[in-house]
Amino acid sequence: MQTPLSDLPIRRLTTDDLVACADLSEDRGWPREEHKWGLLLAAGTGYGIDDPDGKGLVTACVLTRYDTGLTAIGMVLVAERHARQGVGRRLMKHVLEETGSLPVTLHATPYGKPLYEELGFTTTGRAEMVRGHFTPSGPEPQVETRPATAEDMPALLRLDHEVFGSDRTHVIARLPAFADQLRVAVEGGVLTGYAAAWPNMETHVIGPLIARDTETAKALISSLAVGTDRPLRTDIDVRHDELLSWVKERGLAPIAFNAVMTFRIAELPGDWTRRFAPLTVAAG
Repeated sequence: MQTPLSDLPIRRLTTDDLVACADLSEDRGWPREEHKWGLLLAAGTGYGIDDPDGKGLVTACVLTRYDTGLTAIGMVLVAERHARQGVGRRLMKHVLEETGSLPVTLHATPYGKPLYEELGFTTTGRAEMVRGHFTPSGPEPQVETRPATAEDMPALLRLDHEVFGSDRTHVIARLPAFADQLRVAVEGGVLTGYAAAWPNMETHVIGPLIARDTETAKALISSLAVGTDRPLRTDIDVRHDELLSWVKERGLAPIAFNAVMTFRIAELPGDWTRRFAPLTVAAG
């Protein structure tokens, strides 16, 4: 007799589960994204339920914890054959219990948003995903950018902490190995922004994108675009409407909107005016 889904144990996932997580993504029609899964499982904590028939994972998600107590939930997936049976709700309740009384954030698709609202999440913002080949047009932003070096990392981490509102060293320090490009903006010897472009299937994803102002963000995107012939993809906070208009004029088309949702906290910490795009919506 098969064990009911409600009785199947929830366990911690490790990097050994990377292929099973990628298989689950593919099962739901998402890209496999093995490169991203590898980062998330190494820097965060995965949770999942094994299929009793030995067919991989029934469901999975990843928590990424930061020093102020903020926890990001991402990659919440349920295998198609087990959809609409309450297993995703059960996993979410479990991981929320794992966070104790800590604040939580996630990016929700329109499909997942009703579940998160039922669990007590509220919408506090929106991000627009854009994708396409970047084509330079018009005057280039007059902001100096260059490849990041090892000597830049202390200043880069300080800036990230200030803007994000939490210490993300355990995630951001992995960028030199994870990303194909990591660039910084500099003025008068002071680091004023940084951005990475990392490979995800056939695209390069731009994120994080942290910058003093919109012109600096534009310069970082332009400089990253020069270094790739792949389509670019990024998720930009909709409050940065000038940057969104600028990238659309240069070939990046709107793909989807995600709701930025929070639980146990009214708004995200940090400075949203300098936070243009996340590393990945799965990690905040």
